[in-house]
Formats: sequence, structure tokens, C-alpha cells
Amino acid sequence: MAMLLRVSLIITALAAGIGTASAAGTTLNVGMATADIGKLDPHLATSTPDAGLVNWMFNGLVRIKPGKASPEFIEPDLAESWTSSPDGLTWTFKLRQGVKCHGDYGNLTADDIVFSLKRAANKETSGFSADYKAFSAIEATSPSEVKITLSEPVPSLLGLLVPYHGGNIVCKKAVETLGAKFVQTPIGTGPFMFAEYQPQQFVKLVANPNYFRGAPKLKEILYRFIPSDSTRDLAYQSGEIDMIYGKQDQTWAERIKTVPNTKLAVLEPGEMGVLHLNMNQKPLDNPLVRRALAHAIDKKVLVKFKGESVTKASPSVVPEGHLGFTADVPSYPYDVAKAKALLAEAGYPNGVTIKVIQTTLPAMLSTMEALQAMVKKAGITLDVENVEHATFHAQIRKDLSPLVLYAAARFPVADTYLTQFFHSKSIVGTPTAITNFSHCDVADAEIDAARIEQDKAKQVKLWGEAQKKIMEKVCAVPLYLSMQLWAWNDKLDFGFEPEGSLNLSPPVTELTAFK
Repeated sequence: MAMLLRVSLIITALAAGIGTASAAGTTLNVGMATADIGKLDPHLATSTPDAGLVNWMFNGLVRIKPGKASPEFIEPDLAESWTSSPDGLTWTFKLRQGVKCHGDYGNLTADDIVFSLKRAANKETSGFSADYKAFSAIEATSPSEVKITLSEPVPSLLGLLVPYHGGNIVCKKAVETLGAKFVQTPIGTGPFMFAEYQPQQFVKLVANPNYFRGAPKLKEILYRFIPSDSTRDLAYQSGEIDMIYGKQDQTWAERIKTVPNTKLAVLEPGEMGVLHLNMNQKPLDNPLVRRALAHAIDKKVLVKFKGESVTKASPSVVPEGHLGFTADVPSYPYDVAKAKALLAEAGYPNGVTIKVIQTTLPAMLSTMEALQAMVKKAGITLDVENVEHATFHAQIRKDLSPLVLYAAARFPVADTYLTQFFHSKSIVGTPTAITNFSHCDVADAEIDAARIEQDKAKQVKLWGEAQKKIMEKVCAVPLYLSMQLWAWNDKLDFGFEPEGSLNLSPPVTELTAFK
């Protein structure tokens, strides 16, 4: 009944004029697996549904070539060129001329860049401020030039300046004029402009006719919130949406490929799913319980559950393939008997119950349900409270869930994962909080030393030592690397081959059009 009601609402919306013009090649309808948007302020947008949408509206000083996800493909964006000092502490960026902010907010200047990066570095206005702690000075040396001075070298500095998280450039006048309204009425410089937001229904973007790379071929994007996998699939199959965010499992991928005129992409980088264990809260303050939980999880079964062609097991807390990853870390093979013995040794011979707050985002919820059934065999009961996605993010940052299942894709360098999830300065509830839900602090020295190490081999070794310490203490249980699945009507041409996207959705650019 709920599915039929949802489809009815979609059809009603279409009939009301919100709907598709894709047959005429003007509107792209996107179906996203969420009940609503979180935040459209790019410096606060942390969830998967937010990141892709934000990416279509904003630029960075540099960008990764559309369709790619590796830093080797970094190219100019708002900056047309840049230089750095031999010690890597001073970077100077020369800006493009004639870039316009959306609406009536004027031309972009160096002042907007300075304002944006200082805003990204401010914990009051950014969810990514800790990434910019080494930025000791950001200056406009002329209307078309910006100088960044670092207090210490930053691994892959340019990665902090791509249009991803804090690297998105906002327009100063718009932020100051709109105030609190900016979070849901964003103003950038990208190929598409914010036009309308209807809670629990859609966000509408329109083409930016003044985009510096040329006016987009599409006229508008309708980004629809359709949390139900079956309803979203039905809407795609009936032609009501043109591009669909897929369920992250192999069965879905195989099924959607059978839909006529469909293309499917498995995008890099994958989101790494990790169980973060709060080492300060009972019963997870006991290392024996943490080890028991690790041994109670069969990663091979979990990968099969999600699909072997779209998922692989993660041996460490840094994703495989990222610079600095190592598999040479302590491991905890699936062993129910050992898990039970560890619980008994910890003083829980009859098992243990752990409270969990879990998002209703379908892919994450199904994973938690699988884990719940799996660890029950070892006497571990996960008492799960399901909440909508924005509430989930708010509550886990208040330390309300001793166990946190969190999936994240970050810039592909070990420092990013280690700093954000396992450095003491990132512990949730602290003034410098990011996403350290485990309260782990065992590898601070190695993480800090690696950030300033100029010898690449020594730097990688330090990242490896940090991973070993974190895994030894079982601060978290790395589970799997899950790739992003998207499908679309084959009449849609992105203008490039979508192999990857740091923002977890195919980049829709000025080149994207219907054939």
C-alpha cells in the first residue's frame, strides 16, 4: 500500500508540472534513496544523498576530471594555474576571470575564495574544519590571486581544494545576505543553480546560463526523494525517472541491467563500512568484548550478502587501494566459539546487549539487520533503534550510540581516514570533533608524524603503524568496501565515461544531455 501511495505521489507531482521534460531533452529526473535532503550548504553536507547534489552546484579551486576519482586526474577549476614553494608550505593560485556567482551576486573574486576556505576551516560553519587546521593563512594577494600558507605540509593538499566537502567555494555576498537560509538555498558558481526545495519530495535545480565553461545542455534537474528501493525501481522502469541510485547489492545490479535501454555503473571510490566501537562506554570499554564482536562477524558472508562483484572485505581501517593502506594488521577471523569464550572471560557468560542507533537509509539498514542476525549466534544482542538519516547523524555525534555502523568515502589518502575517524582531536563531543565515534587515541603520534613526514616511504610506514595500533586495540571493525551503484537511461549522455566520482554520484555537467 505504501509503495502504491508513493508511486501515486510521483505521478501526481509529474502531472502538476513538477515532472519530466526528459523526452524533450530538457529535464533530468533523478531518484535518490532518501526520505529528504539533509543540508545543501556544502560545508555542512555530510551524507551521501547531499554530496552528489551539492557537487552539481559548486566548484573548487581545482577538480578531479569528471568521471574519475583518483587524485592523479586533478585539473584546474576556478583556479587556472598554481605554484607551490619547494617545502610545500606556500601555495599560490591564479584565478579564472569572469566567473559569475549564481543569481545577482556578482563576479567571483579572490575574496570569495578566502571567505570560503576560512569558512571551511571554522568549526562553527563547517563539518570539515579539522581538515584545514594546517592552514595558517589564506590571503587575497590581488583580486585574481590567492595565497595559502601552511603551518606544516599536508598530504595531497590539492585534495582539500576540489569541490568536495570543505573544498566547495561559496559566494561571500550570498552567504552573508541569506544567513541561516543559505543551508537550504545554496549559491555557488557551478553548472546548475538551486531553484526550489519541497520537503520529502524533491530539490529542483536549473541551468546556469552564465557558467564559465558554457551553458548546460540540460535545462533542469529534479532530484527526487524516494527511500523505498522497490518504489524507486518502479519509477525508473516506468520512465518517470531517468537516473537512479541503486541498492548496494549484486542482486539489484543484475536485475536493473535487464531493464531495456539501461546503463549501469559501479563507481569508485567505494564507501567503506565500519563498525565503530565506543571504548568509553560499557560493555565496549572492555577490550575482550570488542574482540568478541570482531570474531562474531563473518566478513565473507557479509560480502556475499551485499554482492561479490560490488563489495569486498576490508582488512584494515583504511580502504584498500588508498595511498597508505596496509593489510599487515591484526585480524580477527570469524569464530563463534572464540567470541563466546571471550565474552565469558569478560564476565558475560550469558551474552551481552549493545544499544545501536541506526539510519533507515535502505542499504545501511539491511547491513545492520544482517549483522544483528550474525552476531546473535555468539550471544551478542544488538538492540537497534531505527531513525531517519538526518537524526542518525545528529545522534551519533552526541555519543548516543555505543556502536556506530558508518559508511564513508573520503579523499583516497590514508591520512584522511585516520585523522577523521581515529585521532583524539576528532572525538565526537569535543571542540574539534569530526567522526571519531570510538574515542580512539592510540595512534595519534603516528598520524601526526605522518602528516609532516616529507619522505614518502617513511610516511607510508607511519600510516601502516597507525593502522596496526588501531586494529590491535579493536577501536573499530572494518567490514567492507561497497561501490556506488547508479543506473540510467541509455539516452542520457554525460559527456564522459563515468568510472568514478569522489562525490558518490555521476557528475552532471554542462556537457550532460539526452541523445
